[in-house]
Amino acid sequence: MTSCVKRAFKFRFYPTDAQAAELSRTFGCVRKVYNLALEARTAAWYQRRERVNYNATSALLTAWKKTEELAYLSEVSSVPLQQCLRHLQAAFTGFFEGRAKYPRFKSRKKSRRSAEYTSSAFRFRDGRLALAKMREPLDIVWSRPIPEGAQPSTVTVSQDAAGRWFVSLLCDDTITPAPATTRAVGLDAGITSLVTLSTGEKITNPRHERRDRARLVKAQRELSRKAPGDGANRAKARRKVARIHARIADRRRDHLHKVSTRLVRENQTVVIEDLAVRNMVKNGKLARAISDAAWRELRGMLEYKCAWYGRELVVIDRWFPSSKLCGACGTVRAKLELNVREWTCGCGVVHDRDVNAAQNVRAAGLAVSACGGGVRPQRESSRTGQSSMKQEPQRATAGIPRL
Repeated sequence: MTSCVKRAFKFRFYPTDAQAAELSRTFGCVRKVYNLALEARTAAWYQRRERVNYNATSALLTAWKKTEELAYLSEVSSVPLQQCLRHLQAAFTGFFEGRAKYPRFKSRKKSRRSAEYTSSAFRFRDGRLALAKMREPLDIVWSRPIPEGAQPSTVTVSQDAAGRWFVSLLCDDTITPAPATTRAVGLDAGITSLVTLSTGEKITNPRHERRDRARLVKAQRELSRKAPGDGANRAKARRKVARIHARIADRRRDHLHKVSTRLVRENQTVVIEDLAVRNMVKNGKLARAISDAAWRELRGMLEYKCAWYGRELVVIDRWFPSSKLCGACGTVRAKLELNVREWTCGCGVVHDRDVNAAQNVRAAGLAVSACGGGVRPQRESSRTGQSSMKQEPQRATAGIPRL
């Protein structure tokens, strides 16, 4: 049964000088309005204990445009400015619901340069996209087709640190579920091997950052020699560093897409561990390698692809002793150093650390999928002290009975 989803199609484009100037002004105005609205909402709360919503900030935007100091806000399309106020409202909603931190001001140097246009501010016809305040359509490189007859609901234009321009079209797309299968796989994330499958296969970690580290170090050293007042020379050196980072990120993302797509196509159930990556990168010796592996990005891809194609994704509790649990007799070792890649259980079975962990993860996922949240751990209890329950995506308990 097909399903309709919102899907973004991202393309690179090459603006003319006039278009680049217009978009740069729009980015600056979006950042300015966001910061002004955030300042107004913060001041209203701390000074008068008032909560300012989107409607109030929209009225403030109208007033700002009429002042001499901020009259330049009227020179760009009003739609991206209104959209940034909606984004600020969403950020406050996430904060009040406890899902995010308090919104922060946008930095001219560090924040993402982007602007969002709704259907009233662009025209898309016969594969040509024209934005408000622009006479000519954008020169887009259509690297892949969009759904036939699709009409974008929103268009987001952005520029990365390397100076590349991108346009993202949000369209309705029809997804056909993948053919059903009975296969299930457990994944154990690692550094030497990006993931180890319960089948015994190990997918090698390409280590994209380490492969380009020499070029990156050289470019960063050249940038460090440029004084802040060097102007064009410093900007040129900064873009060179950004291009290397962009190359690394692009190659990493491409590899993760290929791995995640393959896993979702071949298996009906995919079981992963709930890794606390944010805490793991605090390890100074492994932080760079963990960041380069991008486990959180891989999980995100598996989540939405499983939802799209009718697969089941089960997430195992982070305290589940997958590496220390013997898959043959169920014994849990008291301690297992990180450098021990192979160990022998008291029952005589020799375990490859990663393969054994992946097999235990798979068994845990199948147990919670079949029995629900009532599966109890073999050891004393989970460190979390929380009862097991099925969630979305499903989470297993801290331990499982041996299958």
